[in-house]
Amino acid sequence: MPKMKTNRGAAKRFKLKKNAIKRGSAFKSHILTKKSPKRKAHLNASKYVHSSNVDSVKNLLCMA
Repeated sequence: MPKMKTNRGAAKRFKLKKNAIKRGSAFKSHILTKKSPKRKAHLNASKYVHSSNVDSVKNLLCMA
């Protein structure tokens, strides 16, 4: 049986932490002039994958 391969796109987007899976935010790469500083600061804050999506992300990362 061949080895399981990690989805490389998912590996770049998600970091596995002790109790959760960390993720980044969308909407912060371009057209930043019209966004308020408060909104941009909130987009920089780390977020976590929702509990309903944890199983599918773990499957992409070959953790299931």
